[in-house]
Amino acid sequence: MQSAAYSLSSPCSIPSLKPRKFGSRAGFQPIRVSSSFAAPERHEHSVSLPNRSWRLSSSSSLPLRAWNLVPSDSKPDRFAVRATAAESAGEGEKSGSLGKTLELGLLFGLWFLFNIYFNIYNKQVLKVFHYPVTISAVQFAVGTIIVSLMWTFNLYKKPKVSGEQLVAIVPLALVHILGNLFTNMSLGKVAVSFTHTIKAMEPFFSVVLSAMFLGELPTLWVVGSLLPIVGGVVLASVTEASFNWPGFWSAMASNLANQSRNVLSKKLMVKKEESLDNITLFSIITIMSFILLAPVAIFVEGIKFTPAYMQSAGLNVKEVVVRSLLAALSFHAYQQVSYMILQRVSPVTHSVGNCVKRVVVIVSSVIFFKTPVSLINSLGTGIALAGVFLYSRVKRIKPKAKAA
Repeated sequence: MQSAAYSLSSPCSIPSLKPRKFGSRAGFQPIRVSSSFAAPERHEHSVSLPNRSWRLSSSSSLPLRAWNLVPSDSKPDRFAVRATAAESAGEGEKSGSLGKTLELGLLFGLWFLFNIYFNIYNKQVLKVFHYPVTISAVQFAVGTIIVSLMWTFNLYKKPKVSGEQLVAIVPLALVHILGNLFTNMSLGKVAVSFTHTIKAMEPFFSVVLSAMFLGELPTLWVVGSLLPIVGGVVLASVTEASFNWPGFWSAMASNLANQSRNVLSKKLMVKKEESLDNITLFSIITIMSFILLAPVAIFVEGIKFTPAYMQSAGLNVKEVVVRSLLAALSFHAYQQVSYMILQRVSPVTHSVGNCVKRVVVIVSSVIFFKTPVSLINSLGTGIALAGVFLYSRVKRIKPKAKAA
């Protein structure tokens, strides 16, 4: 602004700023100058036109007219344009951030909702149809169909996968199969709330496996957060009304398998130029899991998912089929949304959301199935979940580097 003031106070304009210089003759000088722009002097109305333009364009004294004629008059307009552009950009950023926040909130809501539906429908099916391997294969089959449709209609870009990548993905698919199979086995044996209480011990397995195979030693803060997790699960297990050892160990094996998948993905998919995004990797794992599990399900449990067999077993075919398909759709949808959220937030935020999701699933299942829960059992579950939340917060605390 100072440079603009200096440019306006030119030597030519200084005399016009002194009131004592303005006389009767001096006052006509600007008029003669402006008349050269208005009309030639030989016309009769040459004097009246400048006078008329002077009265219309100026309501103030002569010095203000001289200021308005300075060429730097366009600078405030440029400043105004820039200010308007900055304001509009700021409004655009605010609306963009608000849109992203709403989108992220919607994804979290869908993540929780699909989890609730999966656990409720899956539990209803497993209570009457005691074939967890077949149910797992059906879930992978539905996921395979969804992935194929997404790639066919270009809803998500079809990846180009090399043979080396497929070989590296096979171990991930195997532990993915085991993780979901053991979860279904546990849900078929114990209450949904108890299965998810045991699955709250996933951070414990993550820390142990990372230390063993990746050399990532935990900090004291992380170790301290594991204590309430283990203690809460033990307390909840002792007081669980639906407790049985097959259900307990199946949930623990699910924890081991799921965290082994995470460790293997870090250990095997290490080359950036060969890495795949999470959604693509999950899609390939889903297809590969179906291909690997389908023959195993037929060999171990036989062909059970047929109307003829279910009718002979006294089951309502329509209810079993519809709820199985809804559970499978919810199963694939919640994992797909989970990876979409992971692409938008940090792993710590995702872990906190996973903890909240587990709380929502436990509470909703207790209400829906009217599961009897004692005060001590609730306390144990609460302590375990509080430990999971604490773990997700202290995990990002890095140890201080030792001074040389």
